[in-house]
Amino acid sequence: MSEQEKTVKYSRILLKLSGESLAEPGGHGIAPAQARHIAELVKSVHETGVDVAIVIGAGNLWRGATGENTGMDRATADYMGMLATMMNALALMDALEQIDVITRVMSAIEMRTVAEPYIRRRAIRHLEKGRVVIFGGGTGNPYFSTDTAAALRATEIGADLVIKATKVDGVYDRDPKIYPDAIRYQRLSHMETLSQRLNVMDSTAISLCMDNNMPIMVLNLWEPGALIAAIRGEEVGTLVTMDES
Repeated sequence: MSEQEKTVKYSRILLKLSGESLAEPGGHGIAPAQARHIAELVKSVHETGVDVAIVIGAGNLWRGATGENTGMDRATADYMGMLATMMNALALMDALEQIDVITRVMSAIEMRTVAEPYIRRRAIRHLEKGRVVIFGGGTGNPYFSTDTAAALRATEIGADLVIKATKVDGVYDRDPKIYPDAIRYQRLSHMETLSQRLNVMDSTAISLCMDNNMPIMVLNLWEPGALIAAIRGEEVGTLVTMDES
């Protein structure tokens, strides 16, 4: 084990990415340059010896709420969102493999020609072999978000930490873009996060993490060194745990 590997606090993480992270700022679709940048960030973590699994959203391509608000059946709209997550997963897989990171995409919805079906023990085996695993298709069920999929998969694979990658440097008591005096939390409990309705993950995802003692780290994906600092246990972003103290 290298000295770099010895410095990490978490040996297996689940990285939750938004679909928008693959788009140009303020844009939609998939930007190859953005996918490449994220792939390089993931590689920097992977090279420390940490097992990396990823769940990615689909907001850059489709939101189920958009369809529902226009009269579309909610389940149909959600299934469309699951398919969109698969497009993002394949784009990120390609970006990772272009920089020599062996990657597997596993889908909660069966589509054997493009991805492996999600099987928990197989996913764990891929991680043990040093492969990055991207979970697509959400949970495979409508009415559940990709936040919940991240919490579920993290629990199933025995992750030590869920990292919620965002464009802000943690969780605030109110929107820092509107209120310059907003206060950033360094630590919170799951229960505080739920009771104060803080914008971390949806309530189902937070409850699942709380029930399984799964910590959540919220950080700015674009802040240089933030991901590495997180896996080393350094003070970065906001850490949500069972006990805020």
